[in-house]
Amino acid sequence: MTPLKKLATYYVHLLSRLGIVKFSISLAGAIILVALAIQMSVTFALTGQVSSVDLIRSVFFALIITPWAVFFMSVVVEQIEDSRQRLSKMIRKLEKMRSRDLQLTNRLKANISQLNNEIDEREKAEAARRQAISHLELEVKQRQQAQQELEEHSALLRSFIDSSPDLVYYRNEQGQFSGCNLALEQLVGRSEKQLIGLTPYDVYPEEVADKVVETDHQVFDNDEPLTYEQWLEYPDGRKAFFELRKVPFYGRNGNRLGLLGFGRDITERMRHQANIEKANRDKAQFISTLSHELRTPLNGVVGLSQMLLDTPLNDAQRKHVNTILLSATTLGNIFNDIIDLDKLDRRRFAVSMETMDFKALVSDIETLTEMQLQAKGLDFRFEQIGPLPQSIVADPTRLRQVLWNLTHNAVKFTEHGQVALTIKAKSVAEQQVELEFVIEDTGPGIPEDQLEQIFAMYYQVEGSKSATGTGIGLSVSRQLVRAMGGDIVVSSEVGKGSCFTVRLTVDLDVIPDEAEQIDHPPLEILLVEDVELNITIAKALLEKLGHQVEVAKSGQQALAMFEPDNFDLVLLDIQLPDMTGFDIANQWQQQYSAAQMPPVVALTANVVNSKSQFQAAGMVDVIHKPINRNAVVHCFNEVFAIGEEPQVEASVSPKQALSRSSLPILDLDLIEQFCETIGVKVLNDSVDLFKKVMPDYLQVLESNMYAKDKQGIVSEAHKIKGAAGSIGLARIQRLANKIQSPELPAWADNVEDWIYQLSHDYPEDLKLLDKAIAEHIEQ
Repeated sequence: MTPLKKLATYYVHLLSRLGIVKFSISLAGAIILVALAIQMSVTFALTGQVSSVDLIRSVFFALIITPWAVFFMSVVVEQIEDSRQRLSKMIRKLEKMRSRDLQLTNRLKANISQLNNEIDEREKAEAARRQAISHLELEVKQRQQAQQELEEHSALLRSFIDSSPDLVYYRNEQGQFSGCNLALEQLVGRSEKQLIGLTPYDVYPEEVADKVVETDHQVFDNDEPLTYEQWLEYPDGRKAFFELRKVPFYGRNGNRLGLLGFGRDITERMRHQANIEKANRDKAQFISTLSHELRTPLNGVVGLSQMLLDTPLNDAQRKHVNTILLSATTLGNIFNDIIDLDKLDRRRFAVSMETMDFKALVSDIETLTEMQLQAKGLDFRFEQIGPLPQSIVADPTRLRQVLWNLTHNAVKFTEHGQVALTIKAKSVAEQQVELEFVIEDTGPGIPEDQLEQIFAMYYQVEGSKSATGTGIGLSVSRQLVRAMGGDIVVSSEVGKGSCFTVRLTVDLDVIPDEAEQIDHPPLEILLVEDVELNITIAKALLEKLGHQVEVAKSGQQALAMFEPDNFDLVLLDIQLPDMTGFDIANQWQQQYSAAQMPPVVALTANVVNSKSQFQAAGMVDVIHKPINRNAVVHCFNEVFAIGEEPQVEASVSPKQALSRSSLPILDLDLIEQFCETIGVKVLNDSVDLFKKVMPDYLQVLESNMYAKDKQGIVSEAHKIKGAAGSIGLARIQRLANKIQSPELPAWADNVEDWIYQLSHDYPEDLKLLDKAIAEHIEQ
């Protein structure tokens, strides 16, 4: 600030403080003083002295100047005051404005601070957003990758499921399809989209759908998996046998959503099983035939040997005949082992418990064993401990077979010394006895580590030079004895011999004396038998018992000779050259009523069939060859003691052997006619079409055969018959006609072989057809 401004400010301040009067007086006094000082200073400077005039002049001057100075100063002060007031107002306004500006500034600062915070927050939010976007992008990428992997896995799983030959499907709680794989699509002939929402009744035939829905309900009701087997049909008619498994499936919350189904085609397994069963039947048929063919001459040897022994013979002749009888009996027992082995393989083995003459059995075993030992020059010791029962309830054939095997082995393996047979009988109840058969020998013995192994099938003791044979006798014997409720044990010492012990608990029974059994009058008997040797033995035995016998040597001759009123009994051989005994019995049952028919008794060398099979065919009893007096008398008394023969339903005759027909393979007239009328090219096109469709026809036909679907077999065979006939395949047409005709006798037994023959013959017949067409072209 300048001095003038400071002075003015001070002046205004003083005026304001003192007031106008005091200020004027003070100013006047000040001016007078200043004037005096100046006057005195100037005068003194000029004159060197100061007079009173100068002082008065100075006071006067000061008095004159003072008003004007006061006025001037007052005006200045007023103006300055006005200016000051205006300035004060301005200052106040400025202060207000400054205050407002300060407030605004503070507010602005607050806003700026808030804005900065918001900016910071927004920056943070932006950073967080960017980070979230980054995470989101990463998550999206991961999800896309996971989705891609899921799609790949789903595609892989779908591809895996579709490539599976097994059926895979799922249905909801309402029984509607929700999805399936390619295998089920092929089975039902519909796509997955078409299947969704459909029920089994919309997809399968009614009888199949009933089973499917029933098993679905079992899964839902029991809430547990279920496995079962069912035949299902493809759209082309081919049937397949499926093993189906159904399991309930649940959602994440534990709620059941429906069921998952899986199905495996086990047609081949079932077909293999059927082939095994057929092979077993064929084996049984073969053994049955072999039994008949081998036993026929063997029975003749045994029968004639027994007849010779009843005639006067010298010692040498009797020894020779005994040797013949022993050899034939040995061969028969070996064959029994083979038959029983077959039955054990097929799980069809069973014992037939009946009342038997126990003492006669013991006598036979003793005689046969002694005969064998005499031939080798060995000693025989036979001992009975305790009274033996006259008759017991057991299987006589099996018991004889077991004892014969054991005694025969003892003789076979003993070169020096003796064989001992000890039989003990011990009563264990009022009508029950425990039998013990002990067979001891002085042979080479059996090592201790092989004592149990000798009962294994086909096992022979190592190092034994005498161990020749099939190796099945002991195994079969143990199983026979165990089937009768007993057991076989063995003890042995190498170099000293072996001891086999058979223990068996049996019931006691009473057999009438043989003389009391023949209590019926002489019978008129029709003997149906084709083997001359068997006819001689049977006729001699029956006539010796007082009966009259007429012989028929074939099935046709038996049918022609038979009149129910002319015969009291029929002895019917089962295996004849032109037909079976079952066929003959079946025709008689169709021709005559049960009241008209005399009793029919089967004669057979086949030990494979059970007695119930013969009874089911209308035969009251069966006599196994070789025929002997006791068997005949026992059978006759059994038959005529019951007063009226039991009436049983006839069954279908057994399968007959297939033979090649002499009828033409091709219908040459039809082929020639076709070539001339429709032309060779059209005929060849028809043959090519037949070659194309025939494998499919056969596949469907075989599937129906394994499914035992008679209607399906008939339908498919009818197609083959028409197709084969249209191109001149006469033999194939005839076979197909048989297959489509279930009313034929024994159709069920033969249809499998007919289908096999059809599939086997048609390629060769097609070659002949092609050759016939080619020859026609050359002509």
